[in-house]
Amino acid sequence: MSAEPTQSTLTNNALISPERLLDVKELKKYFPIRKGVFKSVVGQVRSVDGVTFHLNQGETLGLVGESGCGKTTTSRCLLRAINPTSGEIRYRQADGQLVDVTQLASDQLRPVRREMQMIFQDPFASLNPRMNLLDLVGEPLLVNGVANRKERSDRVADLLRLVGLRPEYMRRFPHAFSGGQRQRIVIARALALNPRLVVADEPVSALDVSVQAQVLNLLLDLQEQLKLTYLFVAHDLSVVRHISDRVAVMYVGRIVEMSPTDELFLAPKHPYTAALLSAVPVADPRIRSKMQPLEGDVPSPSNPPNGCHFHPRCPFATELCRQQAPDLEEVQPNHFVACHRQAELKLSGVSEPT
Repeated sequence: MSAEPTQSTLTNNALISPERLLDVKELKKYFPIRKGVFKSVVGQVRSVDGVTFHLNQGETLGLVGESGCGKTTTSRCLLRAINPTSGEIRYRQADGQLVDVTQLASDQLRPVRREMQMIFQDPFASLNPRMNLLDLVGEPLLVNGVANRKERSDRVADLLRLVGLRPEYMRRFPHAFSGGQRQRIVIARALALNPRLVVADEPVSALDVSVQAQVLNLLLDLQEQLKLTYLFVAHDLSVVRHISDRVAVMYVGRIVEMSPTDELFLAPKHPYTAALLSAVPVADPRIRSKMQPLEGDVPSPSNPPNGCHFHPRCPFATELCRQQAPDLEEVQPNHFVACHRQAELKLSGVSEPT
């Protein structure tokens, strides 16, 4: 017997603006560290430590940061692929109703998951080598009640055309395709149920540069055609700049800066963001690199430093930074920064691409 939605599951629609599709507040995901014969919990890996952001309908939010900062864990928590430790993930369904995804029971998750799909990083690892394209792309349809094989076949043919592949390919297996073609297959599968939100976890990092551009342009065309909303997880800032409307920068499980893309690239407010931007190569041999290498190593999320997590590597850190964690505050319209000294720092960004 299915559980009825509770007051904690349903949220008043007036709490967030109608154009918001997703509203995440204080999301945390801790993984226990177990040791000994009895596997006693001796610590926690704070993979995601109080993340707050929102997504408007039809926009792309780029989530960036170094490896291990919690980007992928955040994205998987949104879809309840893994259960968050705490926090709220409020999603506006197609009927306008708001639900807190963290509070939904398993049987209540299915209709929500039809509207939220994921594109994985490695296209080959995410495709079953024993299944052909008809079964791979049509599997979401079968699971969700489309039992007629002819109907599934027609829908798969339409999806393959949509992503730039020929319908005749549906009898082939994944090994017969290149990396870029396999990623198109993964995209087609993600679109099978007509989702509204697509979480793309580094979808082009495993591809050649020329193929990356083709897949990115495909994602942009699909967004315009199907009115999709993207959470785009990446570590390549040049890719993020090309596809994102806004960018959120993560460091050791926390968002340290979030703003419209052009504003963040031209005038960053957080020292970590400025360091990332300085590492972006410029395609002009006459311009000397302004890379600002960061000293030290990324702290372990199992034992993060007190105060601002970035202070051991920050050249501008003060005693306040070592003692007190800064809040993520709106310093300009739609520009949020977690830095005690953001008002006095003058940091360099990168120029407009030519």
